[in-house]
Amino acid sequence: MKQKSEVKKIAVLLLLLIVPGIFLIFLSKADHNFEILPYYGEKDVLYSAETEVPDTLYHRVPDFNLTNQEGEQVSFSDFEGKIIVADFFFTTCPTICPIMTKQMTRLQWLLEDKTYDDVHFLSYTVNPTHDTPEVLKTYALEQGADLSKWTFLTGDQEAIFELGFEGYLLSTQEDELAPGGFLHSSMFVLLDRDRHIRGFYDGTSTKEVDDLVTDIKMLKKQEVMRPTEIVRK
Repeated sequence: MKQKSEVKKIAVLLLLLIVPGIFLIFLSKADHNFEILPYYGEKDVLYSAETEVPDTLYHRVPDFNLTNQEGEQVSFSDFEGKIIVADFFFTTCPTICPIMTKQMTRLQWLLEDKTYDDVHFLSYTVNPTHDTPEVLKTYALEQGADLSKWTFLTGDQEAIFELGFEGYLLSTQEDELAPGGFLHSSMFVLLDRDRHIRGFYDGTSTKEVDDLVTDIKMLKKQEVMRPTEIVRK
């Protein structure tokens, strides 16, 4: 009896030592809990006869062919592998654009660390007739834009309007009743490296721009920690 009692005590002791260790190993191998940013826009779910796992195709901002502040033709291929923050504005805007530009400049400062060299800003003018490359360059320098990280774009007006509405899902149009003659959204749009829309943020709101910074960090963390969940193109 005494021997059985000793064996029982040893067994209990081993359980007390082993179970916490197993629990810690389980935790170390478990997925880290963090927010996964949503995908915006229409999506298609495709099913393959070869696998039971569906493939989700998310809305993707289409490519463009526009001119930057240096007079150079550019497209998304010039920003391949970049996380993009985009907005629509015009240099003579009397209302929200000055606030948006100040907030984008502040965002540039908040992300000036080398950690964020893979983040690029795109500002599309909705008044390309006035906002020539020369006008955009002057405006950019006056606003303190770092042109290695922030590109201003002009070109065909209809192409820009279509890109805004169909691509970025934002209102962009000429409107003689709107201040300055153009109607456009105040939103900053966050794109991941595959040009999927991952967030909208009011570019006139300091709080929402701060939220954008947080979400950029979250997006980068998501890419590192859960690469298998980065959606297929």
